[in-house]
Amino acid sequence: MVPLITRFASCCRSAGLGVSTSEVLDCLCQLDRIDLSGEKAFRTVLRSNFAKSRREQETFDRLYHLFFHDMHADPPGIAKIDPKQQREQEDLLKNLASDHDDPVYQAIMEMMAGNPQALLEQVQEIHTGKPAEGSPLKSNMAAVSKRMEILLQLNRASANLERRAAESGFSPRGAARLKNRLGAARRILSEEPRPHNPGMIKRTAEPQESERGLGTRPFSSLTPGETAEMRQSIGRLVRKLKDIVSRRQNARRRGVIDIKKTLRSAAAYQGVPLEICYRKKAPRKAKIVTLCDISGSVWSASRFMLGLLYSLQDCFSRVHSYVFVSDLMEVTATFEKYDIDTAIGRVLDAPAIACDAPTDYGGTFEAFKSGHFSVLSPKTTLIIMGDGRSNYLDPRAATLDEIRHKCRRIIWLNPEPERFWGTGDSEMRTYQAYCHEVRSCRNLNQLTEFIEDLVL
Repeated sequence: MVPLITRFASCCRSAGLGVSTSEVLDCLCQLDRIDLSGEKAFRTVLRSNFAKSRREQETFDRLYHLFFHDMHADPPGIAKIDPKQQREQEDLLKNLASDHDDPVYQAIMEMMAGNPQALLEQVQEIHTGKPAEGSPLKSNMAAVSKRMEILLQLNRASANLERRAAESGFSPRGAARLKNRLGAARRILSEEPRPHNPGMIKRTAEPQESERGLGTRPFSSLTPGETAEMRQSIGRLVRKLKDIVSRRQNARRRGVIDIKKTLRSAAAYQGVPLEICYRKKAPRKAKIVTLCDISGSVWSASRFMLGLLYSLQDCFSRVHSYVFVSDLMEVTATFEKYDIDTAIGRVLDAPAIACDAPTDYGGTFEAFKSGHFSVLSPKTTLIIMGDGRSNYLDPRAATLDEIRHKCRRIIWLNPEPERFWGTGDSEMRTYQAYCHEVRSCRNLNQLTEFIEDLVL
């Protein structure tokens, strides 16, 4: 039992699950206390130790089925293998392994022998691998070529299996077991290991018109006159929200009556006069970090959101803002020092931002992680404003997952309609698995609804 569980733990690590030695030891101790003839209890013990969150449960379920069913179960209609067939199968696999010394091919041979760990590591490289050191290319073609390489080696292994089995007179039923494992290997390659994200909130419905006509117009289609009118509407919204927040903070500041403190204070004067003491509780303010795409029509929505956030500075304890196209630049000081229009002009004229460059979301996440990771904390809300179109560059979803674990929540505002998400070079279907909330934010009504939810 111990070798089996340790091999399974190694497979889990190879697929990206964090399984520590202490968790393996806890799992083994718990297995001693259950009836191992019942698979449900056995699977529950492993799952409770190796999948530490709901996001990891789907990955665990897939690995459990692969390891304990695909690798150790015979195909339907195939009798259990006897010792003689076992030796013949081992000889066949040795001959197959000698046909080619490619690492991917050898990983497939280990998979056919019942150990999927090496192949899982190869597939994991597709999703977490980085460009070669010194390579100027940042495209997602590295992942495509790696996937193609594994597929070609799977086809080679399948062809070699047919040839070797015919040459050695190996039983067709015995070959079916190996073909079954090759089929499992193809499924590993075809599956996208996106984490299960059942708690994600998706808001795409059009809210009620708070500003008739103008409130439903997409930001990208506003005329200069409509832009000025919208600024007036935003000003009214800011004053309204500040008034609501101020009243709520005053009410919270008073708090509930503190009986003990009131009685102690009154004892010095025999209770006359009686001064009511309250439990004062400071209002909690959110910490906000924004990442705004300023390429093309996306910037027309981002500028309104940045303007709203900085107009509501009093409602947040701190706001850090970053803009990006292909490179990342912090603009917190610029927006704090100048008014919104002047700040926007300075950002667009900054030499560090090439507005005509292809948008690179993956590179932005890497740059944010390497240079600005310290601004995130368990109290921080990260707001990403962009369409998720990364021009077929590497999306670096694993980096966004690391950012998710550092902050309280990630909210993604997309100025595109949902029907366009995931089309062409859009990586929204990939990124939304790592967000706590995704929203379509194309007009003032939707932006107003979001800001009200964030502030109130």
